[in-house]
Amino acid sequence: MALNKNKDLKLYYSISEVAEMFNVNETLLRYWEKEFPNIKPNKIGRGIRQYTKDDIEQVRLVYHLVKERGMTLQGAREAIRHNKNGETNRQIEVIERLKGIKAELQAISQNLNGLV
Repeated sequence: MALNKNKDLKLYYSISEVAEMFNVNETLLRYWEKEFPNIKPNKIGRGIRQYTKDDIEQVRLVYHLVKERGMTLQGAREAIRHNKNGETNRQIEVIERLKGIKAELQAISQNLNGLV
């Protein structure tokens, strides 16, 4: 779910790129747009969506609440509505960092096991 280093330079991401980041299908992203007013990518000709980094962070928030914490859509909407100070966003950032550290430690462990 982390943004690729090469993609950090992009201003806009397609719906297929965002779906791939979160390992969900495009239909789910379009559904979440209807259910969560905080997800609003730019739409250009023929309904083509362009997601900004801010849009992706909103998708990340919804993904975390619904897919990782198991909240209902209504519960996630309430949590977002009451999340005025951005605490959930900070929690997600910490979780993402910890996942990265875990992956690095697992890779180190595998390398060390290969040396033995």
